[in-house]
Amino acid sequence: MMEIIKVKKRNIVFKYNVADWDLNLHLIVGNKYNYIIDTGLGSLSISPVIEYLGNNRNPVIAVNTHYHWDHIWGNGSLENCTIISHRLCRKIISEKWDEMLEKRKQFVRGEVQKCLPNLTFEDTIYFPDDKIKIFYTPGHTVDCISVLDEEEGVINTGDNIGDTMEEIVPSVETGKEVFINTLLKYKKMDFDTCVSGHNTVLGREVIDIILKEIDV
Repeated sequence: MMEIIKVKKRNIVFKYNVADWDLNLHLIVGNKYNYIIDTGLGSLSISPVIEYLGNNRNPVIAVNTHYHWDHIWGNGSLENCTIISHRLCRKIISEKWDEMLEKRKQFVRGEVQKCLPNLTFEDTIYFPDDKIKIFYTPGHTVDCISVLDEEEGVINTGDNIGDTMEEIVPSVETGKEVFINTLLKYKKMDFDTCVSGHNTVLGREVIDIILKEIDV
C-alpha cells in the first residue's frame, strides 16, 4: 500500500506500508533538477515517483541518506541519474550490498540491481538554482546525510528521527555526542517541516523533543 502526501508545493512524500512499518521516499520538484531522496526497496518503489513526474523532463538526482538496504535498493532504477551519498556511504554499500540483500531479500519490491552512488562528498553539496543543501549529519549511522529545501523550509533527516512517535529517538551508531552535534546543527537551520525515513511528517519541534528524550 502506498500513499502520496503533498507536504508543500514542491515537496511530496510517497509513504509505503511494509509489513508493520512505514517507508518514505521524498520527492522535491526543483527548478533545474528533481530530487528523489532515498530509493526504497526496488523498482516498484521508484516507479510511482517517476510516474508522478509525468512530462517533467528535468534531470533526476537521487540521494541515499545512508547505507541501509531499505534506502538504496531502488538505485538500479536510476542508474543513469546522478546518485549522491556521503563518501562513507558508498564505501559501506559496496562492502555490504550482498550481505544486506541476502538477509532482507523478503522485502525486495520489483527488480533490484547493485548500483552505487556516483557522486560522493565529505561535508556539503549545494544546488543554488533549486536552493537545495545536502550535508553531512552523522548519528543513526556514521554516513548519514540530510537534505534541506531552503525555498520551502523542509528538511529530510533520513533516519536521524526515530521510526515512530513512541520511539522518536533512533538507534545511534556514532555515539551520543556526535548525534547531539547533528541535532544542534539542525536547530541552527531555517525550516518548519521535517520529513524522515519512516515517521510521519513532523514540525521542527521534533528536534527539541529528541534532545529532551536524550537528556540534553
